[in-house]
Amino acid sequence: MAFIIWMTGLPCSGKSTLAKKLLEYIPKMEILDGDELVKQLKLDDWSRESRINHSERVAYLAKSFLERDISVCVAKISPYKEMKTVAKSIMKDYQFIELFVKCSLTVCEKRDVKGMYKKARNGELNNFSGVTGPYEIPETPELTVDTENSSIEDCVIDILNYFKSKNLVSTSIKVTKK
Repeated sequence: MAFIIWMTGLPCSGKSTLAKKLLEYIPKMEILDGDELVKQLKLDDWSRESRINHSERVAYLAKSFLERDISVCVAKISPYKEMKTVAKSIMKDYQFIELFVKCSLTVCEKRDVKGMYKKARNGELNNFSGVTGPYEIPETPELTVDTENSSIEDCVIDILNYFKSKNLVSTSIKVTKK
């Protein structure tokens, strides 16, 4: 049974890293990464309306994989509640898992190798989630992982155990801590 996991969190919280690591255990899964999607699906601007419309396009793309029985991991900031609401409504016939990738703004800034936070603080990036724009923490995600206080491997174990509890992946998948 195909499912979608929609990872949301601040920039540099670890969404893409988690998605890539999950792919090692769930080979029949497609990753839709926020950074790549901005380029490929042309985010017009960083306004609230444009970002919500962009998430709608991403949701329809994800649905096209689900219709072919391919699970999808969307790793996208998704700073507004409406973004997840729209995605959930588009994929109402599928198992939709909202995963909050929890990490403090301070730690995300320290992880930022692209210098985005610095640019935002210098006024060079408008509507940058968590700095010059909002980030609305999910109120009731199905799952939360804390990449600030847990290793990526531990977070992946938590995610896979959740999937197993919902019968979304084989119980034979084994993950070991390093």
